Amino acid sequence: MKRSRHNNLMRALGRPLTLLACVSMLLSPQPAASFAQEVDDGGVDIAELSPETERSIERGLRYLAKTQSSDGHWSNKYPAANTATALMAFMLKGHFPGRGPYGEKLTKAVDWFIERGRNQNGYLGSGSRGMYEHGLATLALSEAWGEAPQDELRDALKAAVDVIFRSQHSSGGWRYEPKPNSHDISVTVMQIVALASAREAGILVPDDVLSKALRYVRSCQRPFDGGFAYQPGNGNAVLARSAAGVMSYYMLGQGDSPGTQRGLDYLLRSNNRKFNHTSHYYYAHYYAIQVMYQAGDANYQKWYPKIRDALLRKQRSDGAWHGGAGGSVYSTAMSILILGVPYRYLPIYQR
Repeated sequence: MKRSRHNNLMRALGRPLTLLACVSMLLSPQPAASFAQEVDDGGVDIAELSPETERSIERGLRYLAKTQSSDGHWSNKYPAANTATALMAFMLKGHFPGRGPYGEKLTKAVDWFIERGRNQNGYLGSGSRGMYEHGLATLALSEAWGEAPQDELRDALKAAVDVIFRSQHSSGGWRYEPKPNSHDISVTVMQIVALASAREAGILVPDDVLSKALRYVRSCQRPFDGGFAYQPGNGNAVLARSAAGVMSYYMLGQGDSPGTQRGLDYLLRSNNRKFNHTSHYYYAHYYAIQVMYQAGDANYQKWYPKIRDALLRKQRSDGAWHGGAGGSVYSTAMSILILGVPYRYLPIYQR
C-alpha cells in the first residue's frame, strides 16, 4: 500500500500530531515485552499467505459478490455493518470501486452509503445499536475515498465524522445511539478506528476529541489484570473487548505505553481454546490479529497461523462463514479481513 496520503498529510500539517502520531496502523511501535515466548514451547511459524488461504479468500469474495443486493448493499438486520465489512474485504484484496472485476459492485456499495448518509443527516447506522454500524461504515468510506476520491464520497465521509463528533459523551466514550447520552468500550473503539482512518485520509479530527477518547479507554482498563471492562468499573474482561481496547491504544499513538503492555499480556495469557470458540468470535479476532501484528513479529507469527487454520476449518462449501451476530455476510467479511492481514493493502493492516 502506498503511503503517499499519510506523508502528504503530515507535510501539510507542518508538525507532528500530538496524539495520533501516525494514522491507525501506520505506527511502528517497539515490539512489546514479550510474554509470547512463554505461550508454548513450539517454534515460531512463519505467518504468510498459503495457497490454501488465497483460495479460501477468493471463495469468500465470490460468496459476497453473489449475495449483494441490486442497490449495492448487503441485507441483514445490520445492513450498514454488512455492507461496510464486505466493502473492506474486497479492498483488502486490492479491489476498489470502479476498478477490476468487482469495481461496479463496489461502486454500488459506496453509492448506497452516500445516499444513506444524505437521507439521514450523515448518520449511516440503523436500529438501537446503530453506532456500531456507523463506525464501521465511516471506516469503509474513508478507506474507499483514499483509493477512489470523489466529491460526493468526501462529503458523505465528512458528514459521518461530524455525527461521531456530536455523539461523543463527556466521558470521552460513545454508546449505541448517535447521541452523547452514554458510553461503552466496544462502541468507543469503533469510533476511534473510524476517526483514525478519516484523519489519515485528510479529514479534520481535533486532538481534543481523541484525547478524550484515550482518557475513556484508559478508564476501562482493569488495573489488576490488564483486561478491559465494558464500562469503567463495570464488567468482566473478555478477549473481544480487551483486544479492541489494546488496538485503540496503538491507534492513538500509545504502542509503547504500560497500558498497552499490560493489555497485550492479558491477551497472550488466554488459553488456546479462543482460536476455535470465544464470545463475539469474529469481532474478537478482527481486533486481536491487528494487535498481534503491531506487537511484533514473534507475537504475530504465533497468533496468525492458529487463527488462520481455525478459520480455514470453519469455512463452508459455498465459501461463507457462519455464526456471527451479523449473519453469514458479516462472518465471511470479517474472516477475510482476518485471513488477509498479510496483504497489507489497507492502512489499518500496516505498521
